Amino acid sequence: MKYHLLLLAICMLASCSSVKTLYVDEGVADTGRLERKHKMSFPNMDKAMEAVRAIRENGDTSSIRIVFSPGTYYFDKGYLLDAMMYNLSFVASKEREVCFTGGKSLPISRIKTVRIRGKEVKCISLHDLNIHNYGEIKNVGFSRPFYNSWAELFVNGKPMTLSRWPNESMIPMGKILDKGSVPRNNDFTRRGAVMTYDSLRISSWNDSDDIWMSGYFNVGYADDALRIQKIDRSRQTITTAGPTLYGFNSQAAWNKWYAFNVKEETDSPGEYYLERSTGMLYFISPDTIVENLHLSMLEEPFFDIRGAHDIHFEGITFEYSRATMLALTESQRVSVKHCTFRNSGSLAIIVGMGIEAFDDYRHEGTGSPIYGSVGSLQQHLYSNQTFNRKGGYQNIIDHCQFYHLGAGAISLGGGNRMNLEKGNNMVSNCLFHDNNRIAKSYRPAIHLTGVGNRILNCEIYNTPSMAILMNGNDHLIKNNYIHEVCLEIQDQGAFYYGRNPSECGTILENNLFANIPSIYSTCAVYHDDGAGGLCVRNNIFYRTGRYGVIMGGGSDNYYEGNVFINGNQAIHVDNRLQNWAKGMMAEKGLYQKRLFEINYKDGPYHKAYPFLKDYWPNNGLPKRNLFKKNIFIGFKEMADHPKFIKWEDNSSFKSPIIVDSNNKDSILSALKNKGLGMSINHDAIGIK
Repeated sequence: MKYHLLLLAICMLASCSSVKTLYVDEGVADTGRLERKHKMSFPNMDKAMEAVRAIRENGDTSSIRIVFSPGTYYFDKGYLLDAMMYNLSFVASKEREVCFTGGKSLPISRIKTVRIRGKEVKCISLHDLNIHNYGEIKNVGFSRPFYNSWAELFVNGKPMTLSRWPNESMIPMGKILDKGSVPRNNDFTRRGAVMTYDSLRISSWNDSDDIWMSGYFNVGYADDALRIQKIDRSRQTITTAGPTLYGFNSQAAWNKWYAFNVKEETDSPGEYYLERSTGMLYFISPDTIVENLHLSMLEEPFFDIRGAHDIHFEGITFEYSRATMLALTESQRVSVKHCTFRNSGSLAIIVGMGIEAFDDYRHEGTGSPIYGSVGSLQQHLYSNQTFNRKGGYQNIIDHCQFYHLGAGAISLGGGNRMNLEKGNNMVSNCLFHDNNRIAKSYRPAIHLTGVGNRILNCEIYNTPSMAILMNGNDHLIKNNYIHEVCLEIQDQGAFYYGRNPSECGTILENNLFANIPSIYSTCAVYHDDGAGGLCVRNNIFYRTGRYGVIMGGGSDNYYEGNVFINGNQAIHVDNRLQNWAKGMMAEKGLYQKRLFEINYKDGPYHKAYPFLKDYWPNNGLPKRNLFKKNIFIGFKEMADHPKFIKWEDNSSFKSPIIVDSNNKDSILSALKNKGLGMSINHDAIGIK
């Protein structure tokens, strides 16, 4: 009764101020209290959101600020912000950190010590704590859906790793006795693979139906995770419970794997194992003293924003979730500023709809749109390039940090590919690193889709695969510092797009790409399988993999004013559309379908990209690729097939540039000292 009187008081006061400020403080009594005129305090999010809805139902349209006192707020459920929840801000107190957590805090007083294979291991009973929802370990990897993660353990704020062997890196694949069924070739019989092994350590593992293996089982751009169905100790073979997309192979250098979720391998600091049958959680702390334990629990977004406008988040840390943390659909002017997203098993933010996870393991297909989850979006977009994700307009993610996530960070939609209407959604001044703890390939820091969205002044590093995956048109990627990416992948680029000649108009400008390993075929910018229509100007490419650029048969790409520094070969360009990939160019092939779908000879595409009108029929030769006023320093070779490129006023210097260290400032200083790349705005690169 008292609480209903408080809501009535709020509604009566609503007309007294253009901005209503509500306070959330877990120390406030359950009925709430009136601190001073127009300022109300509530003990939790539930009560505050009821108050907001009461204000709106009373017809008040003024702005509402919800200010959170310092502390940690546990979310056992997410909140839907619909069309009624507009002009609404969630703001952290300036005093200390405000954390929204989806994880249960486990009492350190309940920790016990046991021994596993002679190793001292800590343990705690989740059963005794009445925690029974552990989630399930799932197949994760290339062409797999984005799933919620299983329950993960975090010790002293650090993510733990499911017990694995080897503890670091991976081992070569054994001899393949049966590659299993191959879903990529439409074999959906789900037959597992059979592989030999030569380590007695594997034979020593106790029988379990929940030991898993992860790695690059065939092609080097496709990681996967499969449950081990059987370990045959007499034959020294492993049989998997199901296939990987391309079938098993052991011939390539990147065909490597490791086992995880093995109780006996809980032997290294930072590892944990959950015995699901008993609820016993075993772990070895990464630190000498255990100060806190958290188990991720939340399986829906903290906030699912649908059809709302002018929603603002500022200064809040989101952590310990199994799911996407924030979801925006058909939203306008939502801003997320100075927030931190960390220690989650999935990605952080999705702007636009996803696709319900496919039942079958498919490279591409058509699914049903869903809210709040990416699901099988990438596979759906392959078959439905004009899918409008309804990502809304003018949404901003600014000055945020993203780290220790499970499967990339942001899926950014917005705009309409059929009419080239821009979304004008933006990610700016954000820091991304270590965001692929669970899924690796095709889980980029940012998946950019739709039309007319922007990535500005960000830094992305320590990523096993690509930094930015692009679909769509007319995006702007500018002033970013992208380094130490593509760390374990084959045939990949820091910026990647492919197999769609209609995805034109995107600009890469004034970025610094640096320090990409060259062990496998990697690069800074990858135009894969006929991708074209990209403008790349005034960027710096410093030690960017095996190549600076891979242009896989594409046309109408424009490079001007870039500086390529130190490497073996700056540009790889080929005519694959005349050989192994010629089927894409054939009558009724993939390119014809995609061009006709967007009416490439008429309408907005004809006006925006006049070169497209002559694209098909096509003899498969790369055309109209222009390199103008670029500088090449310290390369043995500029391009392997220069005849596929038009060259104008480029410069080449054989001697490499030597820098004292490989950070941004040393690279830029070395370039300035040489008096090179004067068209590049060095001071604009990176977070501001």
